[in-house]
Amino acid sequence: MRRSILIVGLLLAGIFAGWCGHALTPSPAKPRAVEPRGALPEWEQVPIRRFKEAAPSVVYITTTEERSRDFFGLDVVEVPAGSGTGFIWDEQGHVVTNFHVIQGAARAYITLADGSRHEAAYVGGAPDKDLAVLLLAKTPPKLRPIPIGTSADLQVGQAVLAIGNPFGLDQTLTTGVVSALGREIQSVTRRRIAGVIQTDAAINPGNSGGPLLDSTGRLVGVNTAIQSPSGASAGIGFAVPVDTVNRVVPQLIARGRLERPDLGFEPVAPRLVERAFGPLKGVMVGRVVRGGAAAKAGLQGVAAEGRRVLPGDLVQGVNGRPVEDWDALLDAVEALPLGGTADLEVLREGRKLRIPLRLEAARD
Repeated sequence: MRRSILIVGLLLAGIFAGWCGHALTPSPAKPRAVEPRGALPEWEQVPIRRFKEAAPSVVYITTTEERSRDFFGLDVVEVPAGSGTGFIWDEQGHVVTNFHVIQGAARAYITLADGSRHEAAYVGGAPDKDLAVLLLAKTPPKLRPIPIGTSADLQVGQAVLAIGNPFGLDQTLTTGVVSALGREIQSVTRRRIAGVIQTDAAINPGNSGGPLLDSTGRLVGVNTAIQSPSGASAGIGFAVPVDTVNRVVPQLIARGRLERPDLGFEPVAPRLVERAFGPLKGVMVGRVVRGGAAAKAGLQGVAAEGRRVLPGDLVQGVNGRPVEDWDALLDAVEALPLGGTADLEVLREGRKLRIPLRLEAARD
């Protein structure tokens, strides 16, 4: 009897426990009602619109180099060399990028925003400015050139946007501001690039050659370098100003190279100037090329008088713009039209002179 009562009790306890467990189990979750978002604020809409407008103009560049499988080089294969970003310059299919993106490449391939991949030919480059131009082998219809702005009126604090392919992640947008103006960086030739834009818009490996846009969607620079101890973005990126780009690219398309003036003299190395004549600001004329622009203008180079070395003319300015070294002098004259005249401010034997020098194209 007691055994029967115990069994019945256990059964009832199990039923009760099961009921309690069922009662405590929550019912299946239902999604909550979605709150209407409403219109995005204007400050959010601007980068969205600019990305949609500019993204079709931005391309992904990959390069390859040729290598031999064996010692005798009978079996040559293409291997990936690098990647970067570029943008459509015109409807003819010219693409602008950094020179270092395609430097040393055997072939370059361009992936457009629609995902189509095209081989591209090298048109020309300006290593000193870290700029290069490619041309699509077959021009797709309805290419969208990027709108061109100016870097002359940029202001620190102005909003900018960068579009590129960092680490191969295509069509990536980053935003920021102009952090500083007038910076200087070194090109692949070690020549200084002046007037560079500094931005905190995130720029990483793969962004090189991509556009830096202002808030109206115009090109204001070409992203080219970062300053970072880790190799990734640290909020300090640099872009070649668009006014330089707009001067160089048409020359690369027309002639394949940057046409520059030949001043007709060789400068004296700054360390030699300081050793011989003390610290001086400017560019000392060394050897004057016979029949060159400097000789025609009457510039005087370093000369020997017995055991004495006489200093050459010290060029300290061009058209009212002070110059302290050779790069600054080249920057000043390269901004002037060929065939025109540069008004040189020269120090000669303690006297300040103004000497007009006609800018002649350098010969290859």
